[in-house]
Amino acid sequence: MAKKRDEIDDRYKWHVAEMYPDEADWETDYARVLEMAAAFPGCAGSLSENGRALLEAFRARDELWRQAEHLFVYARMRRDEDNAAPAYQALTDRAQSLLAKVAAQTAFFVPELTEIPKERMDALREQEPALETQYAYVLLQIERQSAHTLPGEQETLLAQLGEALDAPGEIFTMLNDADMAFGEVLDEDGQKRELTHASYIRFLESKNRDVRRGAYEALYRVYEAHKNTLAASYGYAVKTDAITARIRNYPSALTAALSGGDVPEAVYTSLIEAVNGALPAHHRYLALRRGILAARGDGPAEGEKLAMYDIYAPLTDADEQDVSFEEAVSIMTEALAPLGKAYTDKAREGALSGWVDVYENEGKSSGAYSFGSYDSMPFILMNFTGKLKDVFTLVHEMGHSMHSYYTRAAQPFTYGSHSIFTAEVASTVNENLLVRHLLSRAKDERERAQLLNLFLEEYRTTVFRQTMFAEFEKQTHEAVEHGEALTCETLSAAYGALNEKYFGDSVFTDGLIRLEWSRIPHFYRAFYVYQYATGFSAASAIAERILADPSGSAAKDYLRFLETGNSDDPIELLRIAGIHMDRPDTVRAGLKMFEELVTALEALLS
Repeated sequence: MAKKRDEIDDRYKWHVAEMYPDEADWETDYARVLEMAAAFPGCAGSLSENGRALLEAFRARDELWRQAEHLFVYARMRRDEDNAAPAYQALTDRAQSLLAKVAAQTAFFVPELTEIPKERMDALREQEPALETQYAYVLLQIERQSAHTLPGEQETLLAQLGEALDAPGEIFTMLNDADMAFGEVLDEDGQKRELTHASYIRFLESKNRDVRRGAYEALYRVYEAHKNTLAASYGYAVKTDAITARIRNYPSALTAALSGGDVPEAVYTSLIEAVNGALPAHHRYLALRRGILAARGDGPAEGEKLAMYDIYAPLTDADEQDVSFEEAVSIMTEALAPLGKAYTDKAREGALSGWVDVYENEGKSSGAYSFGSYDSMPFILMNFTGKLKDVFTLVHEMGHSMHSYYTRAAQPFTYGSHSIFTAEVASTVNENLLVRHLLSRAKDERERAQLLNLFLEEYRTTVFRQTMFAEFEKQTHEAVEHGEALTCETLSAAYGALNEKYFGDSVFTDGLIRLEWSRIPHFYRAFYVYQYATGFSAASAIAERILADPSGSAAKDYLRFLETGNSDDPIELLRIAGIHMDRPDTVRAGLKMFEELVTALEALLS
């Protein structure tokens, strides 16, 4: 049974409370942001008067969003500590409403800018050099979006609907993290254990097939019981994406999602094409898994296929040692040494002094993430279970947090965040360095096989699985755009067909796995997940560059990339780190490495 929040040692809790030691200050800032938001429309109609007026309007908008973000981050992270806590449910609702109000009060800004003739805008930029030095990329993005920007009144109306348009994702979060209970299942000793989001994968990693089956069926039966509600929730999320894209004159929701960073649609479609082309190697890996588990006696019988609950079972007999959080931090520090002492010192300090909320507790949000405001610590939420895979999670999320740390130190608030496209590179560079570090110190073939299996699992779950998700999202959005209905039956049929294609003849696609679409939170942030796969591919190439360059110049290039935030298009920023994501070679090189790793594991385990 998960502990209550107050039963967790404070040294394993993040220091979110330091954002507002006295919550009365939250209320003060809330009132101030409301005042700032109410005053901001006073800029309307004056943006083209002179360069100084435009610069002051930009800065006022930045300050408004900076304060509003800080309020929201605090409220949301306190809710994530315990989603059942009414006080922070209410605070988060208020913060979300505040963001919607700010969006509505600032909605006139971009439409008014798009109406300024180019000659006049050039003159304004000449009048005020700070517009050029700080806002050149923002103005470029606005210029690109001009064809998709609505008249001011319509932008205001759409902004006012923002909170309601986010409802499908909020409903899913409450159902998934606060209301759903999965009961108890039997562990390897025949003892009843609570099944939670955090414990689910632990059960699937058991060498006892009955334990794996019990957890798998218990979890999916709960989703099956809510399948129609979940189908409606996801269906309306997709409809919202499609309708919003159409309102903004985009040909598709996919084009709309990629437009912000000027990512070519070919990056998305060529990823799917390249991964589809590499499926034979994925199928080889799964066939190897089937053979090993069958021979060991905790897998399918001779001639039978793997079940979906066999996919995460370890392939080696090496007993994975328990890892304390402090040991995980030490391993992280050693693994990331190629990035330099300044990087590792700050990462270690952050991990041990309030950045990380370590352990699961009742009501805590599932999974792991890095989050924070421009003015806060780059916090990390975890549900640490003391296994090697948790070291990977820590290293992954620390990559995000260190990205935020470097960016916020180097960039103004304007460019102080990251596109998802570049954010996933920072996390997976760390994972790549970790697995290479662990392989370099493997004591014997058994440990090497275990680590190769871990590395292959990273590829499988990050490149193949996320690309399958990306292909599913593409299909569901295209279905709605073509006037088709999304029901539980159609969603499950589409997902089942993709599961069969990606997992091949060695794995049985049962009725329960066809419902997996219903439990993926990222589907409520449309066309997000493909960037895990592209990011992993880019990260593999960056890690290779860093490790192959004893001079340290490749590491310096990478750290320079971490400082750039979202100050340019993501594909351009990655060039700083020596990576060209507009070329298919980067993804193909990563897929070739996967095939080589499969061959190496086959040799060790044959």
